[in-house]
Amino acid sequence: MVDDDESVRVLLTRYLEMEGYSVDPVPDGASALAAIAATPPDLILLDLMLPAQDGLDILTRLRRDSDVPVILLTARGSEADRILGLKLGADDYVVKPFSPGELSARISSVLRRTRVSAPQSVLQFEGLTLDLGTREVTAGEEPVTLTAREFDLLAFLAGSPRQVFSRQQLLANVWDSSQEWQDPDTVTEHIRRIRRRIEPDPDHPRWITTVRGVGYRFDP
Repeated sequence: MVDDDESVRVLLTRYLEMEGYSVDPVPDGASALAAIAATPPDLILLDLMLPAQDGLDILTRLRRDSDVPVILLTARGSEADRILGLKLGADDYVVKPFSPGELSARISSVLRRTRVSAPQSVLQFEGLTLDLGTREVTAGEEPVTLTAREFDLLAFLAGSPRQVFSRQQLLANVWDSSQEWQDPDTVTEHIRRIRRRIEPDPDHPRWITTVRGVGYRFDP
């Protein structure tokens, strides 16, 4: 949830958490983009009137490489504003003031609608295929044997092509976040083993790229 009004963030977070949602409230666009990169959400509530960078700018950036559902929240209720937001890729538009109950109903409706085209069960690239249902991997024409954790790590990276993740982010998303004893070197070792199995030349990886000083990304 992206809203610069703290009272709105507190009220809606409390209500939606009582409805069973996990909510990550942030006050501005920069914080929103960082949070989305760290943990991709199922849905975004996005206020239009934000400091520094308005909601439409953030929506435009998101739609360059993400289909995550977005509900716009705004005090601007003119038809022209609604049309512009929907044309830029919003899934719904809620005008302030609104009741938390109405917003919860809109969230449920958007999630039902967008989950019809939920993430595909097979990630297919030229020369590499991941079947998320059977947990099978094929590189070229050859089946690849991975451990459960190696498969989870590869599937997580391949599910967000070109997005760079730090080792800490990968630990938080792929490993049990309660296992604080895990060392970032664990990620490095798993990446090394995955490369050894899927890369034609593991010393010059084609699929999993190291971004120096940052982390790793999957190049489709």
